[in-house]
Amino acid sequence: MIYFETARLQLRDWEETDLEPFRRLNADEEVMTYFPKTLSNEETDVFYQSIMSEFQECGFGLYAVEVKESKAFIGFIGFHRPTFEADFTPCIEIGWRLKKEAWGKGYATEGAKACLQYGFNQLGFTDVYSFTAEVNTPSKNVMSKIGMRFIRTFEHPRVEEGSPLKKHVLFHIDRTLIG
Repeated sequence: MIYFETARLQLRDWEETDLEPFRRLNADEEVMTYFPKTLSNEETDVFYQSIMSEFQECGFGLYAVEVKESKAFIGFIGFHRPTFEADFTPCIEIGWRLKKEAWGKGYATEGAKACLQYGFNQLGFTDVYSFTAEVNTPSKNVMSKIGMRFIRTFEHPRVEEGSPLKKHVLFHIDRTLIG
């Protein structure tokens, strides 16, 4: 099922054929620069199953993204419920992960803007958060471009002490800020 589309992208259900490119995506050191580590095939399979479970439980999740013109799977953009404790959880998070060949084309911004519209207008969300390692300038730029506002920094409880990824930025948007 296609949930929604943009001029260049389709955000859709996951297909079994997405699993192998998803494994490659999560094993790519460059793609995973701002995460504590790359994921093994087994870890990606567990992640894939958790994505499927979240869709069944919530009716939303991290949507598979493909380029309309080529039908190529390029990663995911969508919603997730963070499972760690913080003063802003429970919440709905928007996030994305795209293969490096898709970088620099505006896909993350285009897909995330459409995702927010879908979340606020179809799913009835009142507000959405996003967070990333403070050093992740590309994702912070996407957050700003989609209208999210920086709230503050925080120490991510699931990143080990001393890691350059420990310090995170928190962004937020509510339905009144969507145009």
